[in-house]
Amino acid sequence: MIVITTPTGDIGSQLLNLLLQDPDGEQLRVIVRDPGKLPAAVRDRVDIVTGSHGDPEVVGKAFAGADAAFWLAPPNQHAPSLEAAYAGFTRPAAEALTTYGVSHVVGVSALGRSTPYAGRAGLVTATLAMDDLIANTGVAYRALANPSFMDNLLRQVVSIRDHGVFTYNGDPDRRTPFAATRDIAGVAARLLRDRSWTGTDEVPVLGPEDLSANDLARIMSDVLGRPIRYERESLDALAARLKGYGLGDAFVGGMVDMMRAKDDGLDAGIRRTDETATPTTFRQWCEQVLKPAVLA
Repeated sequence: MIVITTPTGDIGSQLLNLLLQDPDGEQLRVIVRDPGKLPAAVRDRVDIVTGSHGDPEVVGKAFAGADAAFWLAPPNQHAPSLEAAYAGFTRPAAEALTTYGVSHVVGVSALGRSTPYAGRAGLVTATLAMDDLIANTGVAYRALANPSFMDNLLRQVVSIRDHGVFTYNGDPDRRTPFAATRDIAGVAARLLRDRSWTGTDEVPVLGPEDLSANDLARIMSDVLGRPIRYERESLDALAARLKGYGLGDAFVGGMVDMMRAKDDGLDAGIRRTDETATPTTFRQWCEQVLKPAVLA
């Protein structure tokens, strides 16, 4: 049995769909706050535990009899601290992994552990501490070390469509890796299907190429058939915007520190190889995901 957290989220839902395609796959159990958000066809094929995967009783019920788990700590924009949002949220699950003998865990994490910026990267620093908590339980653990997601641009569909502009916080010419969430789900599915691995390690998910913000603008312009330009947002402006949305100080500070570290080189610590590259190019993603969203 495999337990999947965040089955209605971007990565979790794609992972669940991949595992459901296995004709002789293992039993799947999901932890979800609102089962009604699962498609009816999915609800009929999985075991459902209702509640938060930060709740000790919920994770205890979910992990009983399970062999493996997919772990993703959902963003908590109002947590009192980053420790509470990541390691604190995960601590009940870490205890339950040991109690119920879950052998393998695949978690969503971030790049940067091998860089000088790992200790001052806000949300990433907290995520790496969460990884350490899970690894210290003694389970076999693989942390998916991800760069920025291509799919984050979907949050800017209105600006791209109506104004031909997207914003980010980095140097317009700094090239960094980007990954599609469907590829992250694909790597997670592979690891959960074949659990011959042991010990703890990270699995970088680097996409096929490094791209700058100006590269993204050029490719989006080509695919959408009209000019798209990049506007760099200062970190002060980012903080003001997030606070204007009512987000908590800990999350805002963590986001700003993460973006500063990314611009310094947080995501540049691992070389791309055949093992760390993933297939979806940014152009493919724009054609298959962004363009339909812009035209909708």
